[in-house]
Amino acid sequence: MQTTTAKRVRSVRPVGTRAVLAELDGLQDVLALQDMLYKSPLPGQVDVLAAAETVMVVGESAAATRAISARLMELELTAPEVADSGLVVIDTVYDGDDLADVAELTGLSVDGVIAAHTGQVWTVAFAGFAPGFGYMVGENEALTVPRRSSPRTAVPAGSVALGGRYSAVYPRRSPGGWQLIGRTGARMWDLDRAQPALVRPGDRVQYRAVREVVTATESPAREPEKEHRPESGLRILTPGAQSLIQDLGRRGYGPLGVSAAGALDRASLRRANRLVGNAASAAAIESVNGGLTVEAVGDQVVAVTGAPTTLTVGPSSWFESGDVQAGARRTVPMAAPFALLDGEVLTLGAPESGFRNYVAVRGGVDVPEVLGSRSTDTMSGIGPGPLVSKQVLGVGDATASTAVGSPELQPDFPGDGVTVLDVVPGPRADWFDQDALDSLCSQEWLVTPQSNRVGMRLDGTPLERTREGELPSEGTMAGALQIPPAGLPVLFLADHPITGGYPVIGVVRDEHLDLAAQVPIGGKIRFRLAPDTTTTFTKNPEK
Repeated sequence: MQTTTAKRVRSVRPVGTRAVLAELDGLQDVLALQDMLYKSPLPGQVDVLAAAETVMVVGESAAATRAISARLMELELTAPEVADSGLVVIDTVYDGDDLADVAELTGLSVDGVIAAHTGQVWTVAFAGFAPGFGYMVGENEALTVPRRSSPRTAVPAGSVALGGRYSAVYPRRSPGGWQLIGRTGARMWDLDRAQPALVRPGDRVQYRAVREVVTATESPAREPEKEHRPESGLRILTPGAQSLIQDLGRRGYGPLGVSAAGALDRASLRRANRLVGNAASAAAIESVNGGLTVEAVGDQVVAVTGAPTTLTVGPSSWFESGDVQAGARRTVPMAAPFALLDGEVLTLGAPESGFRNYVAVRGGVDVPEVLGSRSTDTMSGIGPGPLVSKQVLGVGDATASTAVGSPELQPDFPGDGVTVLDVVPGPRADWFDQDALDSLCSQEWLVTPQSNRVGMRLDGTPLERTREGELPSEGTMAGALQIPPAGLPVLFLADHPITGGYPVIGVVRDEHLDLAAQVPIGGKIRFRLAPDTTTTFTKNPEK
């Protein structure tokens, strides 16, 4: 009698100290594991990011991640149940710029391509690239085509496309290298809906050919809202180079293509909130490289943390005239609560070292929540926009104490020195040899002006791969060191894409990301292999 061997995770690789990457034998196993983890989350599981051949599981702590790694190796995979209901129909006009090219690549006629695309049910395997962008796999591979050799700089929102074995709809105007075969008016991402993403992993989709696109309305028309002028808060006089609203971020939305975002230097945000008596997760201002000036609307309690800088307080007349003799001025200390009385102006000078400051006001900055957070996500456009002159930020009620905190010590920032960051090798360190790992850690990497909240682009001696070809897209996280073909690392930060297709040679330890956030443009970084890792690469025996 022949027995059937149970399907299991092939191997588990560490992704830093807070996540693991489960490798599977194919997309069906990916869908099976994803479905199991959605229905029965493992203890300490925070997020699940499925991709072409892997599932990344994020844990709430290093200890939880170790336990998740062990549990994943024991799971017996069971195929997800296919629901008879819930089919999403996407009306499509088939007039894409690449339709004829796809016909040639597949050996089909144009009508044959349309028939093949509409004649099968597609399953959303995973999300990525942008919120609402779902990688859909069909029932056959008749429409498997390569991506364009030269990506377009701008693909219109609603474009229906093919790339590899997948089909997808671009939810917003963005760069892209997929083959465009049509367009739809379906709104793939709409924050006014209870479920913003039209399709989510596991959903079944069928395309329907139509002659004209009908654009779905966002929501019933509403009365224009009158401009709300908070009676108490902070007025932005000058926003500096870039000032954003940030809290501790939004977690658990990876399957929708949404990264956590949130403050880059989380310790400084928590410290600022603690000093004014707020809850740790209250929203505050994250400002880059000084220059932020705010005016109190009503009496406020404020604290500034992060990069050490001169904090100057004076009357509004001093700011308006620019005359240093106009009115009394005073300086206030960093990392200590102080009163900013109605009409007084606070100015942040250029940092003496470091790069980012956090300005907390008692009660927290009161802006609307989006997906449970007030954070600005610069890559996806979710959350409030960058602060602008004359904008007034109201204060909320996010206090945690009836008293303010005592002044606190802050960590030393390297200034003109080199910031040392601990890095855990993997999950794709095996794409590189020991010489590349040695080179990663032996040189000083320069932070280039192309860096932002999505990632820090580093310059130095390029690292060489030992493998040819491309890596199928897989989940990634803040701290990942991706190595594109040119060999220069990109250190992902809070607004990173949730999936990536370049090998990750290592991941900066979670507790060192706050240090990374304070490295300025032109600063230098040295990586150091972590003295110990919390998870190891494990592999199930060959069956």
